Amino acid sequence: MKIEEELGSVLRARKITLSTAESCTGGSIAALITSVPGSSEYFKGGVVAYSNEVKETILHVSPETIEKYGAVSRETVMEMVVGAMNTLKTDCAVATSGIAGPSGGTPDKPVGTIWIAVAYKNEIITMKQSGDHGREKNVQNAIQNALELLRELLQ
Repeated sequence: MKIEEELGSVLRARKITLSTAESCTGGSIAALITSVPGSSEYFKGGVVAYSNEVKETILHVSPETIEKYGAVSRETVMEMVVGAMNTLKTDCAVATSGIAGPSGGTPDKPVGTIWIAVAYKNEIITMKQSGDHGREKNVQNAIQNALELLRELLQ
């Protein structure tokens, strides 16, 4: 069984709703979740927050957080995941923000740096993905890591 199907079974059985807040993954997590028949029972929606403006206005990420830590940071994805749950009124959420590449990296945050957060009720787990394997692979790894982190949180 694929991970998105497994998550769907858990979400459906436990009557848990899910939302997403995606930057570097561009809605790919939402697309994978909704590829499962019946996902409308647990998936409410997602926000592709590619710009800081969207992170701030739709997901209520504090401008001070972005200024102090950057859009690609543990602090920002934590606020994004909470913002997704609050805005879309869900029990759990997944958020991603990173530098997929091939450009945009800095010495502090090289290409391939992607922060992932998952939340369920009041619990949040974060993960920093590192290493540049090319844009497509960086994004695919982030999608997989996000779903695995969500599975871990819901167990």
